[in-house]
Amino acid sequence: MTRPAPARGPDDIAVTGLGLVTAAGIGVADTWAGVCRGRSAAATDPGLAGLPVDISCTVPGFSARRHVGRRSALTQDRFSQLSVAAAREAVADSGLDPGTWDGARVGVVVGCGLGGVATWEAQHRRLLDQGPQAVSALLIPMLVPNMVAGHLAMDLGASGPNLVTATACASGATAIGTALHLLRDGSCDVVVAGGGEAGVTPLMVTGFAQMGALSRRLDEPAAASRPFDRDRDGFVIGEGSGMLVLERAADARARGAAVRARIAGYGASADAHHMTAPDPRGTGVLLALRTALARAGVVPDEVDHVNAHGTSTPLNDAAEAAVLRKFLGAGPAVTSTKGVLGHTLGAAGAIEAALTVLAVQHGTVPPTANLHDQDPDIDLDVVSGTARTRKLDVAVSNSFGFGGQNAVLVVTAP
Repeated sequence: MTRPAPARGPDDIAVTGLGLVTAAGIGVADTWAGVCRGRSAAATDPGLAGLPVDISCTVPGFSARRHVGRRSALTQDRFSQLSVAAAREAVADSGLDPGTWDGARVGVVVGCGLGGVATWEAQHRRLLDQGPQAVSALLIPMLVPNMVAGHLAMDLGASGPNLVTATACASGATAIGTALHLLRDGSCDVVVAGGGEAGVTPLMVTGFAQMGALSRRLDEPAAASRPFDRDRDGFVIGEGSGMLVLERAADARARGAAVRARIAGYGASADAHHMTAPDPRGTGVLLALRTALARAGVVPDEVDHVNAHGTSTPLNDAAEAAVLRKFLGAGPAVTSTKGVLGHTLGAAGAIEAALTVLAVQHGTVPPTANLHDQDPDIDLDVVSGTARTRKLDVAVSNSFGFGGQNAVLVVTAP
């Protein structure tokens, strides 16, 4: 018997535009193709030479001057530059014209966990080596996390609500959830929402390495990130941005827009357990998952696909898998795209939400890279090897951050 499509309601939020800048490529097409190939983008990073960990997933061929312009190259930190590039693609994809829209009705919400850390580190070195006069007058505006949303607003002429969310590695998903509220309560007609991060810097990488979060498989970088594998030992740090253009579905249909998918539900919670370790009982994750499904009007056995947080760390993968198995069973096809893209921290939730939209749109679940020997304690249908074709009506994207902050999004077919 054919299962009916999820019911539509007046609060439906449509995804009409996507933009991606990741280690798999610049643009949605290149990123999607790279994720579906299932080959890791991790490599030895010359900028990290001599550090405890010297591998990363960085965006190949990104030129700030070429992709966002000379002025932005001089006045923005890399996390803002990546985000501006992704947002421009998303808006162009939506068919909306910033030159003619009512900017007061357009909001921007961006997730970011770290801010301008590359600028911070570079300017601190200048202070120590050359003295106060060598420090740039642009240090503060390039450093502070809120500037990424400010830059997007200026670039797009969006003068509605302008926010940055900081929930560590859940930041991008939290931004999208916040955007849903702005659309549903009538504050905006359009929201550009997503996340951006450029944390591949010596100090940040050393900090994550010192806490034991990063993979030490340094002799084979492309095999280092292996979510749900028996031999996983930590994540590979990455950078990038994912942006979505969101509108009320009725508005999108009225203007004849192509709707890629719908964001049907959002759930947020806190573990209230530990600074960095997940609650092994999974109570916070379960609360966020239950809330997201309930708000989407979806029951657990209707979920076809889960884009897991899947960091490739021993504790996080095990805890997430236990919750998924307990609440959703063995039915959904599960993947973690961090095996290909690395962990992009505050951008991860937005990038993965965009990839979940693409999975639903194309009926394709990307494989989990480097999953050769699935942990026997992870009793899930984790896709590996090659992408799997399957009709996807309902999908879930999980994002969890240090501090125990959880965000879950439900994506449904249009």
